Amino acid sequence: MSQPTTRKHTALPKARILIEALPWLTRHHGKTVVVKFGGNAMVDDELKAAFAQDVVFLRHAGLRPVVVHGGGPQISAQLDRHGLVSEFKAGLRVTTDDAMDVVRMVLAGQVQRELVGLLNRHGPLAVGMTGEDAHLMSATKHFAEIDGEQVDIGRVGQITEIDTGAVRALLDDGRIPVVSSIARSVDDGHVYNVNADTAAAALAVALGAETLMVLTDVEGLYADWPNSDEVISKLTASQLEKLLPELASGMVPKMEGCLYAVRHGVTTARVLDGRVPHSILLEIFTDEGIGTMVLPDGTAIGKDDQDSKGDKGEDQ
Repeated sequence: MSQPTTRKHTALPKARILIEALPWLTRHHGKTVVVKFGGNAMVDDELKAAFAQDVVFLRHAGLRPVVVHGGGPQISAQLDRHGLVSEFKAGLRVTTDDAMDVVRMVLAGQVQRELVGLLNRHGPLAVGMTGEDAHLMSATKHFAEIDGEQVDIGRVGQITEIDTGAVRALLDDGRIPVVSSIARSVDDGHVYNVNADTAAAALAVALGAETLMVLTDVEGLYADWPNSDEVISKLTASQLEKLLPELASGMVPKMEGCLYAVRHGVTTARVLDGRVPHSILLEIFTDEGIGTMVLPDGTAIGKDDQDSKGDKGEDQ
């Protein structure tokens, strides 16, 4: 009797890919992941759609994603329309009272609404909020430090307290919180513009998140820029701290956020190239990853990952 012919299943490669993801699905199941949405991924329609798919995939894979966003390009465009100048100091946007009205309008009324809509194409999942809601983020005035001096940059806030009650309630209900980086003032009844990288890091710590992921417009930190475009795949908090003075100003809040996160209980912080479609899934569910991972001190890292001198940097 002849052996039955093995039927060729064209979908088999898909099954293999899913099985390869199983260890990571198991490892991250039930864990909270805070994702800072920014850079080119915010303005390219294809990348925006891929980002939404990734976040919904995380939710259906058993993770608890939280999205924090700023809106640099959109804010700058709207300020231009109002005849207001965009100015940055120490990597942070100078925010006058007039500019704050625009920031609030753009973040809560435009960027957040669009992102919530993209996520909710896949089901009744996303709920938008700002740091003002339910006292999520409270802040005091933040002064930039330039050449050792304190510089007034307007209505820019420094987070002093986070109340995670509303976010936890949404997560427990299976929702995806989408948070605009605006905070209530603790002392003058106004609101503050908070750097979204800083806000995402603070929220990740307050939630006891497993991972903080920051989308950027570069591949990660570079080992010896501009002499080499080799990306540092992993480094410890102390190694990152030594690099901070050499970083481009736009990267400083991102890397300071990563440093703060891993030094306050977050297991890993990752900087990803948001120009790559599905960068979140590539980073979480593959061995290689595609960005730079920051780990707590005491984590064993290979020598190739330790030789770190600088980065390409980016503007916020």
